[in-house]
Amino acid sequence: MNHHTPAIELIDVHKIFHSKTTTTHALADVHLQMKEGEVACLIGPSGSGKSTCLRTINGLETITRGAIKLFGTPYSSASTAHALRRDTAMIFQRFELFPHLTALENVALAPRLREPISKADALERASELLSSVGLSAHRDKFPRMLSGGQQQRVAIARALAVRPRILLCDEPTSALDPELVDEVLELLKAIAKGGMTMVVVTHEMRFARQVSQTCHFFDGGRVVESGATQTLLDRPQTPRLQAFLSSLQGTHRR
Repeated sequence: MNHHTPAIELIDVHKIFHSKTTTTHALADVHLQMKEGEVACLIGPSGSGKSTCLRTINGLETITRGAIKLFGTPYSSASTAHALRRDTAMIFQRFELFPHLTALENVALAPRLREPISKADALERASELLSSVGLSAHRDKFPRMLSGGQQQRVAIARALAVRPRILLCDEPTSALDPELVDEVLELLKAIAKGGMTMVVVTHEMRFARQVSQTCHFFDGGRVVESGATQTLLDRPQTPRLQAFLSSLQGTHRR
């Protein structure tokens, strides 16, 4: 791949949701670029468009206007969307594990749906990944028998099982009890250090500082401010971002 080709590129992306009574412009004129191996965090208040933006990158959400390219290839048809989606994997807020499958089976299922791989090979890959996220001892447990942090680590192993080039994380710690947040953040940090291209929607500014190279601040469906993470968080240029960061400091004081 040409090293100058962005891993992810959003060009003038708009997303409009219509209901009987309202029209919501969830994304408006969004332009973003991310390089291969980059970790980018999307931050902003609830309802600002961060998660919608993330979902458009792997085609879970269609766009109303604009273009999205992964590694230079645009989503131009159902077939290219299907092919490009193979390059991405997503980690959700609420784990989204199958309750009737064990941890091992949950992780082994994803590659079998995506590629020609035998059940034995899929189980072997799943076993190795559960070991890498520290869950070998829990491989035969069902999701209900695991803590939230353990369930999210299974979900991360499942995402990695398809060997994605891009990992998309939608507030991966927001459903966890506070004492379980760090174990998941440490795992995501380790994955980032391995060179994975990652886009993370998060309210954890400490994590954003430690892991991401760039940050994009959303408000009202628009990217209000983008830049190097440390600069953006230490020297916000817009009153809106200044207000957002000071509101977070207020809630995080202990």
